Amino acid sequence: MVALGRATEDVLRQGLDLLSKLTGAGFTARIPGPYHASIGQHYRHVIDHFLCLESGLASGHIDYDNRERNPRLETDLDFARASTERLIRVFHQYGPDGLDRACLVTYSLEYGDATPVRLPSIIARELAFCIGHAVHHYAIVRLLCDSAGIDVVPEFGIAPSTLKHRGEQRESQDLR
Repeated sequence: MVALGRATEDVLRQGLDLLSKLTGAGFTARIPGPYHASIGQHYRHVIDHFLCLESGLASGHIDYDNRERNPRLETDLDFARASTERLIRVFHQYGPDGLDRACLVTYSLEYGDATPVRLPSIIARELAFCIGHAVHHYAIVRLLCDSAGIDVVPEFGIAPSTLKHRGEQRESQDLR
């Protein structure tokens, strides 16, 4: 569970690092081409999921469909930064006992007018979901940054398992 806490902080700090490299215009500009989205929109989507998890911690019910979708998170760099820093503090205070708690998750899985499903889970699993979800959206953000000429750290938007695999591949090639 300690690793989960570190991973949560790492992924949120990667977001803070990204925000530190952006201007307000760079955060909100819609990137043309196949993307038609802004870095801010994707970043807001990532933070929305962590916020849903946070709001469900007390009740034990996490509703990912009921995201706030606050436009300030995608248009105001300072607000996005402050929200991210607050989430780091919130999740930093959860120890193994809190992460092992059972919860109920509501999430739409089908297209159309299907009713969202309610699934049993635990807080740790949902935190892992939010981390993985963030990494995958960061991969999209990485493409947007590349398109806009914004440099990001090499591991941004790359799954930890992929980074590990690449390291193992390099080590095995070095031994040859």
